[in-house]
Amino acid sequence: MGFAGLADEGLTRRLKALACTAPLHDLDARKAKLDWADATIYQMAEIALHTIDQVTIAMDFDTGAGHDQVIDRLLPFISQQAPSRTPFEHVRVAKWVLDNLINVGTTDRGFRRVYGSMGPGGYQRRQFDFKLLVELAAPDGEVYLRATDEAINVLVGALDTDVESAQIAAEVKLENLINRGRLADAKLAAEQARYRTVQYGETLRAKLDATRRDVRAVDWEREVPDLLDTALGHIESRFRAENAILKNITTARDESEELDHKRRAAELVDIVADCIRRHTRLQSRLAAAGAVFRAEQDRQQFSGPPQRATIDLFGQLLVPTLGLPLADALAPAEHFFHAVAGITPPVVPALSSLVSLLLRPAPERDQLVGEIPEPELMPAEDTDRFGDDVWRLADDLLDLPDVPRRLSGLLEDARRAKQPGLASLVALRALHAYSPEIGAARRQGERHVLLAVDDGTLLDDPEFGGADLLLSTAEVERAEENPEDSEEVA
Repeated sequence: MGFAGLADEGLTRRLKALACTAPLHDLDARKAKLDWADATIYQMAEIALHTIDQVTIAMDFDTGAGHDQVIDRLLPFISQQAPSRTPFEHVRVAKWVLDNLINVGTTDRGFRRVYGSMGPGGYQRRQFDFKLLVELAAPDGEVYLRATDEAINVLVGALDTDVESAQIAAEVKLENLINRGRLADAKLAAEQARYRTVQYGETLRAKLDATRRDVRAVDWEREVPDLLDTALGHIESRFRAENAILKNITTARDESEELDHKRRAAELVDIVADCIRRHTRLQSRLAAAGAVFRAEQDRQQFSGPPQRATIDLFGQLLVPTLGLPLADALAPAEHFFHAVAGITPPVVPALSSLVSLLLRPAPERDQLVGEIPEPELMPAEDTDRFGDDVWRLADDLLDLPDVPRRLSGLLEDARRAKQPGLASLVALRALHAYSPEIGAARRQGERHVLLAVDDGTLLDDPEFGGADLLLSTAEVERAEENPEDSEEVA
C-alpha cells in the first residue's frame, strides 16, 4: 500500500505539471482559427514560454513587468519566426499570446484542469485551479504583470518544488558545470537558479501582503520567523557560492581565446550578477519584515473607526431645500445630483458585495467535481445535397478565365449534361458569386474567384427567375499589406 500511495502521489504531480503546460499547447491548437492572420507559421507555445521568461526576469519585489515592456521584448523573437510578415501582425500576435496567458475574458482569469487520483474510495476526479500571469496594480495606479509559481515551474520543468532545496541544487549544478567547462548547460542552470530566486522572493512578498491585510492571517509566532531565519541563512550561503562562481566564470571569460566560449561566459556573468543583485534586495526585505509586522500590528490594533463626519441627507439637505424658493433650490439640487449620479462609476459599486467577497473563505484547490457523464453521440447525417461528380462538372462549367458568359447559357449546358442537380448548383454558385468573399479566398490561398455582374438583363428560364448574370473568373492579387487593408481583385 505504501508503494501504491507513493506511485499515486508521483502520478498526481506529473498530471499537475502537464496541466500547467496545457494553456501553452492550446495556443498552437487554436492559432489556425484566427481570422485576422494566417498564424500557422508562428510557434505559439515558444512565444508563450518566452513571454513568461520576460515577465519573470523583469519582476522585482514590489513591481513587475509592464504590458508594453513585455510586448517590446517579444517582437524580435516573433519577427524571427515570420520575417516576411508585417510589424503590425507581430504586435497583434504578441498581444494575443499575452492575453491568453492572462486568460482575459474569464471571470477569475484562472485556468482549471481535471485530473484523477487514487484514494480510499478508489479512482476520484479532482480539479486543479491555477494561473500563469496575473495583473496587479502599483501604488501609482499602473497595472503590471507578475508570473505565478506555476508559471515559473513551467520554465524549469517542475511543480510544487521546495524553493530552498531547488535553489541549492541549482547552484551546485551550476558550479559543477562551470568547473567542467560546459558553459551551454551552465547557462540553462544559471537561468533556472534565477527563476528560483524570483520564486523565493514571491513567497516572502505574499506573506507580507497578507500581513498588511490582516496580521492574524499569518503565523508570525512560528511560521514566518522560521521562514526569515531560513531565508537569511540561505542568502548568506548563496552569496558565498555565487561570488565564487562569478569569480571563476569571469576568469574563464577573460582567459578564453575562443569567441563562442567567451560569449557564453559573458552571458553567465550577467545572469549570476543579476542573481546577486536579487539576493541583495531580498536580504533588505527580510531585514525589514519584522518592522513591517510590528507597524501593521500597531496600525490594525490601535486605529479607531473613521473620523469622518456624516451628512444627514434628509435633515441637512432635503428639508432645507424644500423650504427654499424654486430659483434658490435649483443650484443645490443640481450640485447634489451631479455628484451622486455622475458618468464615472464609483470605485466600490456595492459595499455589501465587497465585504462578502473579502470574508469568503479561500476555495480548496483540490475539490471533487463529481462523475463526468458520458455523452451520447449520434451518427452525423449526410447533408451534402450535391455529390462530388456534380461539383466537378459545375467547376468545369464555371471556369471562365477568358470570355464572360451569361447564366442562361450555362444553365442550358448544365441541362444537356443530364446530371441531376447540376443546374441548381450552377444557379446557386452564380448567386453566391454576386457578392464573393474576397478576404476568405485570400486567407485560404485561392488564386481565382468567380464574379457575377448584373447588367439589367432578365433571365428567361423555365426553372429559375431573376437577372441573367454575367459570370467570369477573376484572379486574386496577393499584395503585401496589413491584415486590415482592403482586398484587391484583378
